[in-house]
Amino acid sequence: MRRKTTRSKTIIRRKPKKKTSFFSGKLRTYSIIGFFILLFFGVCYHYRNGLAYYFSFKSDKLSYEEAEDKRITDIRNFQVLEKHEGKAIGFDVSEFQGEVDWDLINSIESKYSLEFVFIRATAGNDKVDSRFAANWRSAKESNIIRGAYHYYRPNENSLEQARLFIQTVQLRKGDLPPVLDIEKLPKGQSLDSLKIGLRRWLNAVEAHYKVKPIIYSGEKYYDDFLKEDFSDYLFWIANYNFYREKIGDDWLFWQFTEKASVSGIKGNVDVNIFNGDVEQLRFITIE
Repeated sequence: MRRKTTRSKTIIRRKPKKKTSFFSGKLRTYSIIGFFILLFFGVCYHYRNGLAYYFSFKSDKLSYEEAEDKRITDIRNFQVLEKHEGKAIGFDVSEFQGEVDWDLINSIESKYSLEFVFIRATAGNDKVDSRFAANWRSAKESNIIRGAYHYYRPNENSLEQARLFIQTVQLRKGDLPPVLDIEKLPKGQSLDSLKIGLRRWLNAVEAHYKVKPIIYSGEKYYDDFLKEDFSDYLFWIANYNFYREKIGDDWLFWQFTEKASVSGIKGNVDVNIFNGDVEQLRFITIE
């Protein structure tokens, strides 16, 4: 006789769902909104001087997009300059700025005196800047400390580029050391080959002028390709990022903007900060 097997039913008890409080949801929303409000006012407080300066003195008649871009740029420019009180301020020009009215070159926003200028002389092995001779002469006549730079083309012969610069630029007492501007990576050649070419240019120019050149480049290019192998040189670094507000301790010059306004020059201008005062700047000029 078979016995009947009785299966007991398993009772699954489910935990009751927690009720979402209406007020806790609102509290979370208000907390997020409050955070962004505090962040907004924190940024405004950090840039308070630049904002006050802009809204007090600016009256440019531009399109909305241009005005907004210029407003942000002007605020940062003023903030950076304010943080570098006592440092020598300068600019750089080439044929792209057109004819410069050197009689009007004096300061930025009538507050920060312009003490020096870098002028493009040559590019590659065959290009002489069409405005170099005029700018070079006028800078001297305007008593602005001047320096000349060469735009290096990686895929052209380095010694030919050095010869072109030497033939074009006559440095005198009181001028800044020559500058090598390197921004591009080579095509069809290795980085080692590029560095050999840069060394040849630097050595040839130093042998001629009897002064060690300065190297110009962007901060990332400097960090990735130049910092270690060319640590025996002084650097002029370009970085226009909003987060960068102070010159690097190991930088000789900092090109902090490409969108500044300088009287006597049409359009935007690059502006630079020297990591020292005017007397220290004169100390590094050619004797």
